[in-house]
Amino acid sequence: MRKLVFTLFASTMMFSGTISAAGAEAPTPTTSPATESVQQVSSNQASAKSGTFVLQYNSNVRADAGIVNKSLLVADKGTKVTATHQKKYGSQTWYKINVNGTSGWILSTLLSPATSKVSATATASNSGVVSTAMALRGTPYVFGGTSTAGFDCSGFTQYAFQQNGKSLSRTTLTQFAETSAVSTPQVGDLVFFANTYRAGISHVGIYIGDNQFVHSGGSKAEVVSLDNSYWGPKFHSFRR
Repeated sequence: MRKLVFTLFASTMMFSGTISAAGAEAPTPTTSPATESVQQVSSNQASAKSGTFVLQYNSNVRADAGIVNKSLLVADKGTKVTATHQKKYGSQTWYKINVNGTSGWILSTLLSPATSKVSATATASNSGVVSTAMALRGTPYVFGGTSTAGFDCSGFTQYAFQQNGKSLSRTTLTQFAETSAVSTPQVGDLVFFANTYRAGISHVGIYIGDNQFVHSGGSKAEVVSLDNSYWGPKFHSFRR
């Protein structure tokens, strides 16, 4: 009887040890399903967001909110972007943006608002360009001229821009190359014409509103309508 009891006791201890060892090798996960569910729901809910922002650093734009998601591209510092949506990922807020045709998510703390002060400054500067150009009306046209003694078309625009702290290159072709076309012109934008004294882009002026531009052409600097029978058909584009 004593031998039977001892055998049963020893077997019980060995069985208990096996359970304990198995438990140590395969511990139960500490993250609760409820916590994972809440985090997943939170990361999938997006709400509308609007605003224009500027990247403060070179930043990853990701396929979804959270650094665990794939990086679609690295956007350069200073890039201006528009936000369309926002959502939470844990304690972080992420914005959905579009960069160079690619839509993705970026951490909101990597962005700073693009303030209206920049636009206001640009508007004031453009008005200054027009004011300078208008004050030069009557200045003789001189081919190759870059001073108040006489201007050619690109010398005229360059001078008006430089007098207002705006850099602009010297020739019509380089001014065209360093600007971008706009469909809705603003006061102070450049106006380009083609096929005047040569084929292709060949003349430039400054838009002053009301379908008019000021330029140095013909015999002097003057204001001309874009409906002019000569200049109208040779109009190419507005650029900024």
